[in-house]
Amino acid sequence: MFSKEKIVQLEVQDVRYPTSKTLDGSDSVHTDPDYSVAYVTLTTGTGVSGYGITFTLGAGTDVVVKAIELLKKKVVGKSIHDIFTNYRAFYRSLTQDSQMRWLGPEKGIVHLATAAVTNAVWDLAARLANKPLWRFVVDIPVEDLVAMIDWSYTSDVISENEIVEMLSEGQSGKEERIKELEKDGYPAYITSVGWLGYSDEKVKRLTNEKLGEGWTAFKMKVGISQEDDMRRAELIRSLIGPDNKLMMDANQIWDVNDAITRMKQLKKYNPYWIEEPTSPDDVDGHAQISQALREHNIGVATGEMCQNKVMFKQFLKLHAMQFCQIDSCRVGGVSEVLAIMVLARKFGVPVVPHAGGVGLCELVRHYSMVDYVLISGKMSDRMCEYAEHLHEHFTDEAEIKNARYVLPYKPGFSCEIKKEAVEKYKFPDGSYWQN
Repeated sequence: MFSKEKIVQLEVQDVRYPTSKTLDGSDSVHTDPDYSVAYVTLTTGTGVSGYGITFTLGAGTDVVVKAIELLKKKVVGKSIHDIFTNYRAFYRSLTQDSQMRWLGPEKGIVHLATAAVTNAVWDLAARLANKPLWRFVVDIPVEDLVAMIDWSYTSDVISENEIVEMLSEGQSGKEERIKELEKDGYPAYITSVGWLGYSDEKVKRLTNEKLGEGWTAFKMKVGISQEDDMRRAELIRSLIGPDNKLMMDANQIWDVNDAITRMKQLKKYNPYWIEEPTSPDDVDGHAQISQALREHNIGVATGEMCQNKVMFKQFLKLHAMQFCQIDSCRVGGVSEVLAIMVLARKFGVPVVPHAGGVGLCELVRHYSMVDYVLISGKMSDRMCEYAEHLHEHFTDEAEIKNARYVLPYKPGFSCEIKKEAVEKYKFPDGSYWQN
C-alpha cells in the first residue's frame, strides 16, 4: 500500500509575507503580523517531493527552522513504507526524543517543527498514492488508521476499541457523503471582513462585497475598547441582517471576568460564538465563560493555540469549548489532528477548523472533508474558516464556490508553495526582503 521509495533529503526554508503592511490578520494582540511559514521539502531518490508547513507570524520563524533541522535525522533514509507501517513509533520518535522533549514536550517550537515535518510526510505519502490527503486518509483501513495514531494520555476518556467501532460506523454511507461533497462542497465562513486594523469604511466595503458573493457567516475581531467593539459590531450586524451568523474573536485579550462582562455587553448583536476569550491554556477560565454565556446562547470557540490533544481532552471533558478549532500546524500534524477530531466526536462538540493564516485554508479543508466523510458524518453547526489572503502562492489553491469549500482533488496535502513565491519571500535573502 505504501511506497518504498526512500527519502534522501529534507530542506527547510523561512518564508515570510509582509502582511503587516496592509494589516491583514491583525487582531487585539497580534497587531502587525507578517504571515510566515517554515517550509519543508522532502525528496525521494527518484526525485518525488512532498511539502509541509507550519505557520508563524514573522520573527522567530528561524527558530522553528532550526528545530526542524534537528529532526532531519529522524526522517532522511526512511521510506514512506517504513514510516507508515509503524507510524505511531515514527511519530513518537519525533515527539519523545529523550533530549528534545525537554523543550516541550509536545508543545511550543518543537511541536510546530513536528507539524511541518509530519505534514510533509503525509503530503508525500498522498502524492505517491496519487490521492488528495482527505481521500488518502479515509481510504486507510480503520484498524490500520487507529493503530497509526498516538493515543497516549487519552485512555481515561476513550479506548482504542471504542475508536475502531466509531470509525467503522463511518464506513456506512461514506461514498454517498463523498458524492455530496463533490456536488455541494463544505460550508465555510469568512474572516477577511473584520480584521482589527481595518477602517470602518473598509469593513463596510468588504462586508457588502461578501454578501454579494453569497456569504452567510462572518467573523469580526474584538478586544480593543468597548466603544470600538460595539461600533464595529453594530456596523457589521446592520449590514448582514438578523439571520446571518456573526462570530467574534478576542484572540486571548481578556481575563475571565472581563470576557464575561464584555460579551454580555455585545450579546445584543447576537454573536454565534466568542473565540479565544482568554488565555488559550486556561481550561477552567473557558469553562467559567462557557457557563456564564450559555443563557445568552453564545458559544465559546477555541483551539487554534491549544498545544496538544491532552489540552483538547480537558477542554472537551470540562465543557469549556462548544466549538473545537483544530489548527493544521499548531499540534503535531495529521495524526494528532485526527485524534482531536475523534475526541470532539466523543464529546459531541462540532469541529470548526481555524484557518486564519498563510496556507491554513489549503490544509484544513482536507480535515473538514475527513470529519464529514469518516468521523462525525455531520455538517450541522460546522463551518470551515476562510481568510482571503495569499492563496495565489500555492500550487493547489483553496477554492470557494457559493460560500463553500470545493472538494480538493489534486494529489497531496496542498502544502506546495510556488517556486517563484519562495524565491521572492524567503527570509532574509529573497528578492522582496533584499529590496
